[in-house]
Amino acid sequence: MEGGDATRARRATVRLCSICNQRKAALKRPKTLEQICRECFYVVFEDEIHRTIVDNHLFKPGERVAIGASGGKDSTVLAYVLSELNRRHNYGLDLFLLSVDEGITGYRDDSLETVKRNEIQYGLPLKIVSYKTLYGWTMDEIVKAIGLKNNCTFCGVFRRQALDRGAAVMKADKLVTGHNADDMAETILLNILRGDIARLGRCTLITTGEDGPIPRCKPFKYTYEKEIIYTYAYFKKLDYFSTECIYSPNAYRGFAREFIKDLERIRPRAILDIIRSGENFRISSSTKMPEQGTCERCGYISSQKLCKACVLLDGLNRGLPKQGIGRTKGLNKSKDEENKNSSFHSKPCGTLDI
Repeated sequence: MEGGDATRARRATVRLCSICNQRKAALKRPKTLEQICRECFYVVFEDEIHRTIVDNHLFKPGERVAIGASGGKDSTVLAYVLSELNRRHNYGLDLFLLSVDEGITGYRDDSLETVKRNEIQYGLPLKIVSYKTLYGWTMDEIVKAIGLKNNCTFCGVFRRQALDRGAAVMKADKLVTGHNADDMAETILLNILRGDIARLGRCTLITTGEDGPIPRCKPFKYTYEKEIIYTYAYFKKLDYFSTECIYSPNAYRGFAREFIKDLERIRPRAILDIIRSGENFRISSSTKMPEQGTCERCGYISSQKLCKACVLLDGLNRGLPKQGIGRTKGLNKSKDEENKNSSFHSKPCGTLDI
């Protein structure tokens, strides 16, 4: 084969970007299977998130928005993209980073160093709240008391409330989290397996807690995890912490995560299909749903007399850490009984000393 023919043959084997048809394709999108170049990927990735924000009316100009920042891939990309879109499209948002220090030696202390670097890199203020300050316990201390089984129950409940408390202290109007499409699909499957109708009815909402003090938004609801970490974060060389929590390998969610990954390998659009199915679930009007109120002890939103965090914390302080695991029926006692036992609390859960 002559030199000119060989060159043309090599060019013929090089796949060009299906969008610009000029640059060499650098990746295949898992969501659409399109082969595109880096530059076009940045554009479509950011534009899809922008459209999600605009189409769902996530923000209003002038709002103060807390970005839940753990130092991991999702929250780091969220902080970077949201700050970029805020400038580019003039959202008019006052953004800041909000982190929770669970007190996990060798994991959270290292990841928080990443968040502190992000604070400088993106020019966003940072607020850190801790389990020790809020609850009087660190996760290391909780795991020592409860063991490696069920420890994620404590962390999940405490972390959710800690983010809300921190956002309230900083006078945030909205709280955004980096939950992606994979996370959403996992949650839908978990709620189906648990038969949790109440959560199944709201877990697909892109904004939750609108009837509460601080609504939560998920701009990455339709964004695949692969595109966040293996493509966008990698190509942009973003600074994020990638180590898995040392206490999470046996978490129940991990089984749903593996199942989702298996489905994605067979059919890439399975993740979006599960989310769409979840959005189409309808709960019968005759189904009795929990009525939302407030915790009698700390004032946090709860469908029981005591919120889950107070029940769990009460068990820890009594030396009965398994007390709040599973169903809490019988644990929410009368107000007189709770007042009598209030000495077991050093302070109400969620109290910030500032």
